[in-house]
Amino acid sequence: MSLINEQEQQLLTEAIQRVEGQTNAELVTVLARQADDYRYIPLLWASLLALLLPGAVNYYPAWLNPHQLILSQWALFIGLALLFQIPALQYRLIPRQVRFWRASNLARRQFLEQNLHHTKGETGILIFVSEAERYVEILVDRGISAKIPDAYWQAIVKQFTAQVRSGNTAKGFVECIEACGVELKRQLPATSEKNELPNHLVIL
Repeated sequence: MSLINEQEQQLLTEAIQRVEGQTNAELVTVLARQADDYRYIPLLWASLLALLLPGAVNYYPAWLNPHQLILSQWALFIGLALLFQIPALQYRLIPRQVRFWRASNLARRQFLEQNLHHTKGETGILIFVSEAERYVEILVDRGISAKIPDAYWQAIVKQFTAQVRSGNTAKGFVECIEACGVELKRQLPATSEKNELPNHLVIL
C-alpha cells in the first residue's frame, strides 16, 4: 500500500512541474517506507540479554546446573527474538544515530540511482523522505551548492520533518518543493525548456 495516494502524488508532480518551469534545476522526490529492516538489531539485543541475564540471576546462589543454564539462555533468546519483532518495540531498540545513518546512506544511493549527478549544469536536487525514521534530507549537485548555501536547505528540512512527524507527508512534500523553488528561481532561473528526469514521486 502506497504511503501517499494517487491524488497526492499528482499534486507533487504538478508542484515539481511548476518549479522546473521557472528554473534550470532538476527536482526528484523519493519516499521510502523505511531505510532498513533492522533485523540484526533485535537479534543483537536478544543475544546480549540472553547471554547476561540468566547468568546474573544464577550467579549466587547457583540454582541452575550448567545444562539448565544453557537451556534457559536459549529459551530466553528465542522468546526475546520473537518479542522484539513487534514493529513498535523493534523501533525503540534502534538508536536514533543508526536510523539516521541508514536513512542518510539510502538518500545518497538514490541521488546516484536517479542520475541526479548527470544533469546538464550539475543542477540536480533530491528531496528524500524515509517515513519510518522520520528522516528528511535535501541533496543538491555542485551547480546548485555553488550558488545556494546549505543553511537554506536546512531550514526547509526542519519544517518538512515536522510535517512528516505529524503524518502530513504529502503536504510537507508540496510545501518543501515550493520553498526550494523560491531560491532556485532566483539563483538558477530557467534559460531553456528541459526535463531530464521524471517528475513523479519515486516510492521505494
